[in-house]
Amino acid sequence: MGRIVIPNKKQEVKSMKLRSKRLVALFATLAMTASLLAGCGGGDSAPAADETPAATEEPAADEAEPAADEAADTASAGDTNSTPREETLYFAGQQWGTINDWNPFSTNSNNAMAIQQKDSSRTLIYETLFMFNLLDGQLYPLIGTDWSWDDDTLTSMTVKLNPDAHWSDGTALTAEDVVYTWDSNVKYESSLGLDFSNYVESITAVDDTTLAIQCKLDDAGNPANPLKVQQLLQQMYIMQKAYLETVEERNGSDKDAVKLDKMDDLIASGPYMPFFDDDQKVVFIRDDNYWGQAESMWGSLPAPKYIAHVIYADNNAGQVALEAGDVDICQQFTTDVQKLWEEKNLPITTYIDEPPYGQCATMPSCWMNVEKPGLDQVEVRKAIAMATDYDQIIASAMSNQSPTFTDVPRSTMNPTDGEQALYDHDAVKDLQFAGKDIDGANALLDEAGIVDTDGDGIREYNGTPLSFKAECPDGWTDWMASLEIVASSAKEIGIDIQTFFPDTNTFYDDITTGNFEICMNSPSGASITNPWGRCMQFLSSQYADLSVNWSGNWGRYRNDEADEILAKIPLETDEATLKDYYTRLNEIYLTDVPNFALMYRPELFYIVNESVWTGYPMKDDGTNIPPTDCTDGYGIAALYNLELVE
Repeated sequence: MGRIVIPNKKQEVKSMKLRSKRLVALFATLAMTASLLAGCGGGDSAPAADETPAATEEPAADEAEPAADEAADTASAGDTNSTPREETLYFAGQQWGTINDWNPFSTNSNNAMAIQQKDSSRTLIYETLFMFNLLDGQLYPLIGTDWSWDDDTLTSMTVKLNPDAHWSDGTALTAEDVVYTWDSNVKYESSLGLDFSNYVESITAVDDTTLAIQCKLDDAGNPANPLKVQQLLQQMYIMQKAYLETVEERNGSDKDAVKLDKMDDLIASGPYMPFFDDDQKVVFIRDDNYWGQAESMWGSLPAPKYIAHVIYADNNAGQVALEAGDVDICQQFTTDVQKLWEEKNLPITTYIDEPPYGQCATMPSCWMNVEKPGLDQVEVRKAIAMATDYDQIIASAMSNQSPTFTDVPRSTMNPTDGEQALYDHDAVKDLQFAGKDIDGANALLDEAGIVDTDGDGIREYNGTPLSFKAECPDGWTDWMASLEIVASSAKEIGIDIQTFFPDTNTFYDDITTGNFEICMNSPSGASITNPWGRCMQFLSSQYADLSVNWSGNWGRYRNDEADEILAKIPLETDEATLKDYYTRLNEIYLTDVPNFALMYRPELFYIVNESVWTGYPMKDDGTNIPPTDCTDGYGIAALYNLELVE
């Protein structure tokens, strides 16, 4: 059976313990709330220095029109981007440029607030069948109510839909809409269609509220990858068949034209619809006819009437607005975030009240190109990893916003409880390294005969000095600082590492083509396919021969045993066997060290200012709502718990 969790209704549980420390700051700043009612200013659109811009994010018709009319009444004439502060939830760190379309099929959309189909898809406007929750690794109902494999072969799946679901134009959302959405993704070769058509043979409608999903089979009759089929449930935006037919008609069903259509007349099923956007701000308006207020789903409408995102010039501008109370939710890395409440006495909150402050779910790692002489030697790779001062990286580059590797020993697993339980910690205990082990790293190299023969302080391998270039994008300051620490630590064991910080485009060209020696990059974080998907990225030779590789294993490591285990995991359902598989993969990972994590890091940073809104998700508050900025996956449940500060 599929893993199903019924969504929480509005929670009465309050995290008074976590918020009590900030009450004094809150009362001290209430006086400034009046100055916030005018809303926010704008800025030129540009990506933040240390964040990757999102790859992917008009008025509703018929029943949604009254909400838009009412909104127009609240705005002054000729100033449609002005919304009441006490009805608007403001964001920073999600949208970095003027929106270019509302098209989920687009290959170059920058509409991050609306179209973000990652491990936890953003569902403010378009919705998925289910929502992923990184806290427990489970799927929660949205358009779909439940799913199950038809038998133990995992070759076909049945999905039931919520009969209350309907579109923004008031028409029913049915299984035919889902089928047409899937077929259109395949027909027009969207990124999603190209990816998942390798694993899904077909999706058909059994009746209005029942879907049959047939997996693609390999030559032996086994499903290609059941985990990827599960991932589709929380990643594919469901679109209205009638609207897609309109888009096709006006574009002559031309593949490229359909993918370039702006779709600014969209029909969607989510709680919000587009209201206003320009080069300064993006604003969504709540659809007060949203189907999710049915008792079968949320039981109410989300609290904010408007969702708004000023397009800030950079991280600094976003942080200034956060501190001023012009931003409610900030998805940006903020150095020494605790100083905002400890020293500046601001009503600012993080998910956790103490270090690491956020829920870390991914592991930015140091990838070594094993095809380069010297780095093809496991002793060299492991010595660099053993010598690196991770505590310094976490304390300085991350300002302690990461668990240490003593707190959470390194593995292929993220530091969430669910993943940590999936392997035998004791079985790999003797392979662990916590860093700054200069003596151990030197001894390892000496024993391997990799020594400094000419007295210049640099060891040689086969007569060639161990000298490498390590790179990450210029401006990603925490990553840059991390690589500087790797280089400094390596010097202490006779390995010369020079840092190199190209522009972002050059960096991605280098890493995807294998034109690097050492680089820093992040694997995937929390996903319904993980930890398998992340293990693929760390260890699978499937990616080693790609001429252009965006997928993983950027160091081109190869291990036949790892490949065999990785092929078995998607087809295995026995928990004990899976634990054995993951334990063995971690033994391989810690023995061969094809790459090594430098820190743990949130997939999304989550800092909230409680001067206007309160009730945000916090750790151990009893809601089980993840800190995915009230927008992604099951994190959107937070919008139903928010309340105005009295």
